[in-house]
Amino acid sequence: MKFPEPLIEARLIRRYKRFLADVRLSDGTEVTAHCPNTGSMLGCQPDNARVWLSRSQNPKRKLAYTWELVEAAPGALACINTARPNAQARAAIEAGRISELVGYSEYQAEVRYGEEKSRIDLLLSGHEREPDAWVEVKNVTLEDSGQGFFPDAVTTRGQKHLRELMTRVTEGDRAVLFFVVNHTGIETVRPADHIDPQYGRLLRRACDAGVEVVAYRANLTRVGGGPSGRLALGESVPVILEV
Repeated sequence: MKFPEPLIEARLIRRYKRFLADVRLSDGTEVTAHCPNTGSMLGCQPDNARVWLSRSQNPKRKLAYTWELVEAAPGALACINTARPNAQARAAIEAGRISELVGYSEYQAEVRYGEEKSRIDLLLSGHEREPDAWVEVKNVTLEDSGQGFFPDAVTTRGQKHLRELMTRVTEGDRAVLFFVVNHTGIETVRPADHIDPQYGRLLRRACDAGVEVVAYRANLTRVGGGPSGRLALGESVPVILEV
């Protein structure tokens, strides 16, 4: 999958109020862009970072620009738009590129489930031999020395999702935690015990209970010094759970 339109390069001035970012376009114009990320974005908002924006053609939108990508470190691209990973995961699954989830013929998004009133990102069904698969998708952009970490802030919502996934396993279905690695510098993924130790403990407990964990990296390649606009998932990334 790709961005529908070429992205616009800018420089980050500041991010604030979580959903807003002031940026400077190449002609020197300063604009406010929508920041579609509720997390801390730790490591993804360096001072004066190169960023890339999409632009809406809808005249009714208050903010025409949306922040999509950032050069998180020299030569390393990250996609910070958390509205993208679900579509990335679904497109890769439907194309048969996720070996762990091949063979399903029916796909539903945002299905209500669980005692804690959650919504699953993807519900896969219609497999000849496998039970339904409940797939929770997470965006991984926090990087340190080639290691990716999730979450980048304490997440009670993420903890709830792990509990819900464990319940699906006890009821005879598959439950899958799908890490979409949207940072080109990440080589492995680990739970961020130093940020949310409770999430790390729950993730290991979930794995012991039968929840499957997979991680695939996006092909955020460069063309002519800028991003190509490719969001398709490519190779798998090892998930390391050892403390």
